[in-house]
Amino acid sequence: MSELVPGGNLPLPGGAVSVQVPGPFDVSALITDDSGKVRGHADFVFYNQPSAPGARLHGHTLTVDPSGLRTGVTKVTVVVSPAEPGTPLGRLPAPTLLVTGQGGRLIARFAPPRPGQETVLLLAEIYRRGSGWKLRALGQGYADGLAGLARDFGVEVTEDSATTAGPPARSAPAPAPQRPTTAPRRPAAAPSVPAPDPDGFVGLVNSARARAGSPPVSLDARLTSAARAHASAMAAAGQLGVEGRDGVSVYQRVTATGFTYVTVGEHLVSGPRTPAEFVDYCLGSQEPSRTLHDPAFTHAGLAYVTGGRSGDTYWTALWARPLTPQELARTAADVVELTNRERARAGLPPLAVDPVLTTAAQAHSADMIARAFYSHTSPDGSQPWDRAAAAGSTRRSIGENIACGQRSPAEVVEGWMNSPGHRANILKPTFTHIGVGFAGGGAAGTYWTQLFGA
Repeated sequence: MSELVPGGNLPLPGGAVSVQVPGPFDVSALITDDSGKVRGHADFVFYNQPSAPGARLHGHTLTVDPSGLRTGVTKVTVVVSPAEPGTPLGRLPAPTLLVTGQGGRLIARFAPPRPGQETVLLLAEIYRRGSGWKLRALGQGYADGLAGLARDFGVEVTEDSATTAGPPARSAPAPAPQRPTTAPRRPAAAPSVPAPDPDGFVGLVNSARARAGSPPVSLDARLTSAARAHASAMAAAGQLGVEGRDGVSVYQRVTATGFTYVTVGEHLVSGPRTPAEFVDYCLGSQEPSRTLHDPAFTHAGLAYVTGGRSGDTYWTALWARPLTPQELARTAADVVELTNRERARAGLPPLAVDPVLTTAAQAHSADMIARAFYSHTSPDGSQPWDRAAAAGSTRRSIGENIACGQRSPAEVVEGWMNSPGHRANILKPTFTHIGVGFAGGGAAGTYWTQLFGA
């Protein structure tokens, strides 16, 4: 695996490559020939137009197959922007580019210098050189956002006349003489996708939540889709489980729908015959009732499938709160605050947040999901101090805590404090700085990283 710096390049293996930028970002691609300009709307791959010949965007993963690109293409430029339009990239965790080849092998990683007020960043380009293809790291930002992108690539941006405030709407690119069609505005990350509720599930749930003083939840089509897939997998296997016989976890099914979350919960149940019986079952036990009433959840999905050898009905209910830049920042800040409370109880000074350590910690949490591992040692052999140095840290001493499966900052810090080794890192007197990373998905559902420095 190669760690790239701005301007660095490396040859790509044959076949398709996948590009990921974990976090609250939109990934898109601009497909150009030797002119450096897009030829039309078909040369722009983004959330509202997820495919073009040789390039496809699925969730947060862009796959590029050079052999499938249209004739004449010499370059595919990878662009990242905030999932919440208009947010300066400097307010978010620094984006980190992960490039994998066939079989999921990590080829390259690129952590550009931390952006400031830029709202669009060119991360890398996949370009033809002779008969082969190469990857070049860029890290070029646009303080003027889409206007700068339009200037350099011929992407037309139109104002949304129905909108009186907020950033301009984005449109698919078109040659300058043509009148472009305005694409729908991108809402905040993981916006609600309403789902039909023929069984009255959400009404039953919200009545119970109201009695407990919790706000209502909305039924989300993506969560319902993930719930249906998992209920089907359990029915086929004839047993309950977070992971189906196909090896896919319920959390992986959620993120595969494009729903990114900052917290998630689930009910996996067999037996009830109606949604009313299912809700009654959940309310009848302490832990399931706590999940159903949890005020942190804002969205839900439910599905049930009858099948398998026993003919039982298998239920999956999913509860989540969408990931937004604000939620990610709040989650990291809560972990820091709780960590510093523990240090204060021990008579130690608080740790200061280090943006570079934060970048490395966030990248490691995302990497554990992307490459399906859970360890201080990455599959390429890198250690915490290697990752900190690659992100630009010059601190002399580095320590790391990781955790997976915990549903809140309080739960993860409590778990670390109950473990002697993790507790020792939190209470090490010589540590002065901290960075926190969080990512949702993978086999365990949540992945947390604390990176300490002195």
